[in-house]
Amino acid sequence: MVSKEGLVLKAQTRSERGKKHNAKLREKGNIPGIIYGHKQEPQAIVLNEHDFVEVLHHGKKLMDIEVDGKSEKLLLKELQYDHLGKKIVHTDFLRVNLSEKVTVTVPLVFKGTAVGVAEGGIMEEHLDSIEVECTVTEIPESIDVSIKGLKIGDFMEVKDIVLPQNIKLVTSPELLVVACKEPVEIVEATPEEAALEPTAPEVITERKPKEEEGEEAGKEKK
Repeated sequence: MVSKEGLVLKAQTRSERGKKHNAKLREKGNIPGIIYGHKQEPQAIVLNEHDFVEVLHHGKKLMDIEVDGKSEKLLLKELQYDHLGKKIVHTDFLRVNLSEKVTVTVPLVFKGTAVGVAEGGIMEEHLDSIEVECTVTEIPESIDVSIKGLKIGDFMEVKDIVLPQNIKLVTSPELLVVACKEPVEIVEATPEEAALEPTAPEVITERKPKEEEGEEAGKEKK
């Protein structure tokens, strides 16, 4: 259940663990999870799948979760999906101090249409997220990346991304983010060129001399 007061997600402690028990929880529309960190014992919880996905769609990694009546701010650390990559099967939450710095993965949102695309070029995206360090209260939902100025032959590396204030880059700055490349032209062969293409040689079976054929025929009659 989601409380209307600031999107507080409600959860319950679960005592049973294991694959079979977790599978039963998922069949009933729930998601198993774990809370850990700050030198406290890990706490196994269960969340309503519909409610969790609803909160997840707001894009926030720092969530207010009420477990058995006690509310605390937790950092969404990891999501595990099924083999198809569509359904969430498990989630990890980290206990945090609001003033401490954490390393998180933030999605990139590409803004605008590159000049090179208007000229016939093709945009290639190599990264869709980067790792940054910041306090838990300053975690951005996403980072905008303007690609309007890219011409054919231009590219952008991680170090070229303008980060929000108080956000420190963790991902290698030399990694390629996007590139605008010339389109690959496929040239079809002309009828004249096709005629010049080598053909497979005809396989000719060597015929036996007539004398040998006659002898073999005579042997068969016998």
